[in-house]
Amino acid sequence: MSREVGDWVSVAVLGKPRGNRGELTAESLSSKPERFARLKSVRLMLDGNAGDETTTREVEEVWEHAGALVFKFRGVDSISDAEKLRGAEVQVPASERVQLKPDEYFHSDLIGCEVRDRLSGRVIGHVTNFEEYGGPPLLEVDNGEVDAGKLLIPFVKAICVDIRPEAKLIQVDLPEGLEELDSARAGQPDAT
Repeated sequence: MSREVGDWVSVAVLGKPRGNRGELTAESLSSKPERFARLKSVRLMLDGNAGDETTTREVEEVWEHAGALVFKFRGVDSISDAEKLRGAEVQVPASERVQLKPDEYFHSDLIGCEVRDRLSGRVIGHVTNFEEYGGPPLLEVDNGEVDAGKLLIPFVKAICVDIRPEAKLIQVDLPEGLEELDSARAGQPDAT
């Protein structure tokens, strides 16, 4: 789930150091793993106390190990050097986004889209997040009402029938009862 930040797109988040050569594990935010082999230079967005800082780093190598990405940056040659980068978002210019197949969308392009009922034209809300839990991805939709909670809409062709990110519009055919189910869930106390 690439995240767009201005003219930059976050494609991974750096984790803990791995080994003693300054390598770092990373969690991919991209559904296109082949993109990492082509990285040469990236921007790292570090979450500092005074706000987000950025630095540019040259990528020596990226590979997969035990289900995680591993990054090696030029000039980051020790565990202590790598530790300073933990939690940074790995970003590339938006112009370097991978090409998508028809009917594929960048998650960041869906955020902010108005969601409308295809038949009635009624505005259901706006997409505020895109979530994946192993099943079909879910659009989190906020209708702007206080205490209404978020509506979770499965991002599948049978429901999201017209998707136009360039127009910031998604038209849906909601299954009967989905809105009521989420409304009832929003009124329930947390089970945690």
